[in-house]
Amino acid sequence: MDVVCCGIIVADVVARPVRKFPQRGKLELSDEMGLFVGGCATNTAIDLAKLGISTGVMGKVGKDGFGDFVISEMRRHGLNIRGVKRDPGLNTSGTMVFVLPDGERSFIHYFGANSTFGEKDVDYNFIKGAKIFNVAGFFLLPAMEGKPIANVFRKVKQMGITTTFDTAWDSRGRWLKAIKHAFPYVDVFLPSLAEAKMISGESEPDRICRFFLDRGVKTVGLKMGPKGSYLKTKDIKMYVPPYKVKSIDGTGAGDAFVSGFLAGMVRNWPFEKCIKLANAVGALATTKVGATSGVSSMRDALEIMKQR
Repeated sequence: MDVVCCGIIVADVVARPVRKFPQRGKLELSDEMGLFVGGCATNTAIDLAKLGISTGVMGKVGKDGFGDFVISEMRRHGLNIRGVKRDPGLNTSGTMVFVLPDGERSFIHYFGANSTFGEKDVDYNFIKGAKIFNVAGFFLLPAMEGKPIANVFRKVKQMGITTTFDTAWDSRGRWLKAIKHAFPYVDVFLPSLAEAKMISGESEPDRICRFFLDRGVKTVGLKMGPKGSYLKTKDIKMYVPPYKVKSIDGTGAGDAFVSGFLAGMVRNWPFEKCIKLANAVGALATTKVGATSGVSSMRDALEIMKQR
């Protein structure tokens, strides 16, 4: 395997478009509703597979219908799921995704089996031989907060494997307290701009990136949605504008961005090219309903990159 994606595995129930939320005891209609694989680890892994990258998944699901579904979908996409555990005592994590008419989304999330995935569940034999170890959806992995995530990253780096890190929104408001111990062991940090603002307390992209670099992170790539992205290392500083596509659903776009960046890293591309590929794959993800439906192939991503 080239990449191991470790983190949250979720079943997404997506409704689109949600023009109006129902009043108490009432009902509203949407034009589409479907069950999709979700969760940052799963989304990123499936998108990587579509980009031609050999990928494994590590996480936890329940022994329930949602669990059967996500396991089946991961197998269908050719992922190595030997790192996925099934917990009979908890249901699989689920998210209800409400896609608004402009493509923005609101969520209701259930932690489920993800809530107990911790340091003890990390299979280092499964990781051995990978080029990249990516932790995705960190703030939805409460058992990993604080020292555990730092311990995991430190051991993985001692194995000679590159570490990459993605966050998700922290609905419990712990932010920096939960994540700060990990930074010295993170090679590439890829949060959204909104998440990075909350962690750092800064608002301007360059100052946000400097906050993380000062705490040990080697490379920071900020996902800024329709505003593009921003990359900073000790030697590089660049803003990358978005690519233009017909967007209908932003679900999974951030995970697709991460998959593009990691795919470039696997190919030993310079970071300046990795983040352009990340923008392109993120843009593709918005063109269809569902977190991974819009990402098709490396060829399509490279076609989008031809835009000036």
